[in-house]
Amino acid sequence: MLKKKALALMLALGMVGSFAACSQPAAEAPVDQAAAPAEQAEALSGDVIVDGSGTVYPLMAHIAEEYMVNEQNEVSVQVGRAGSSAGFKKFIPGETDFSDASRKIKDEEVAQLEEKGLKMGENVMEIKLAYDGLTMVINPENTWATEMTQEEIVKMYLSGSFKADDKVLWSDIRADWPAEEIKFYGPNENHGTYEFFAEEILDKQPMVATANLQQEYSTLVDLVSKDKNAIAFFGFGYYVTNTDKLVAVKVDFGSGPVEPTLETIGEDLDYAGFTRLVYTYLNLDYAKDKPQVLDYAKYVVSPEGAERLAGENGFAPLPAATYAEYMTQLEAIQ
Repeated sequence: MLKKKALALMLALGMVGSFAACSQPAAEAPVDQAAAPAEQAEALSGDVIVDGSGTVYPLMAHIAEEYMVNEQNEVSVQVGRAGSSAGFKKFIPGETDFSDASRKIKDEEVAQLEEKGLKMGENVMEIKLAYDGLTMVINPENTWATEMTQEEIVKMYLSGSFKADDKVLWSDIRADWPAEEIKFYGPNENHGTYEFFAEEILDKQPMVATANLQQEYSTLVDLVSKDKNAIAFFGFGYYVTNTDKLVAVKVDFGSGPVEPTLETIGEDLDYAGFTRLVYTYLNLDYAKDKPQVLDYAKYVVSPEGAERLAGENGFAPLPAATYAEYMTQLEAIQ
């Protein structure tokens, strides 16, 4: 849980407004008195509670840090990474202000919100944060599977494609690859990344029973880095911060192998086949009642928020107009 309280705010400068200038002769004003700013941001305090996607965590944590240091020193933005599904289980009963997700909220979760009197668009705001590229990673000693087709990746992860016991060999994928068992890894069911892979990539077909699914992404990085026969899937951000330990598989979607990069990840770009949106969901009732929650939401969609920090955390930013539209909606909140 990220909880960072910055130092106390600087003492406010003495106000020198135009009213004072008009109420006394100009000659009597101190000659060294500085002019007051036309407008000063309101000092806020209190907590902002965020939980959800482990994939989104590095981006949201970075935004929170920048906000607390540069904008509101007395606001504590607490960012967790329980996983997308686990995050919604906290958000629906009102335990959090924001719920990060690496997949879109499900119909059943929307129904659960409505049972609590919360309607999408009225009480809950969906905010698209950035684009992420689902990345297949292998051990650096794996020199044979550095390029694979989308079909090969899907088939190797589907239960029963090659063996009844799902103990698949690399040579089952391509005959000239080693006759050694593939060690499958991925995030567990708490994560939106698992759900995206299982539902969108595997089309809701069963995954190989031999897949080792983990809660922590750092565990997946460690497991793959120590086994030359390992392969795993997770968000691009976790790969880009571990390029010394992992290799990203270039994926052929039909027009040649494509490496996941910030220049290829996007709905209309070369890595579109494995591109997805990542989100945060805002409780608008809390935003109306708690000024710090609304202020933080505005920062998230401001040019200083996701738009600026996405790339530093392994995400491709959305068009500026998308963030600007969210800002317009938030500014209309009374």
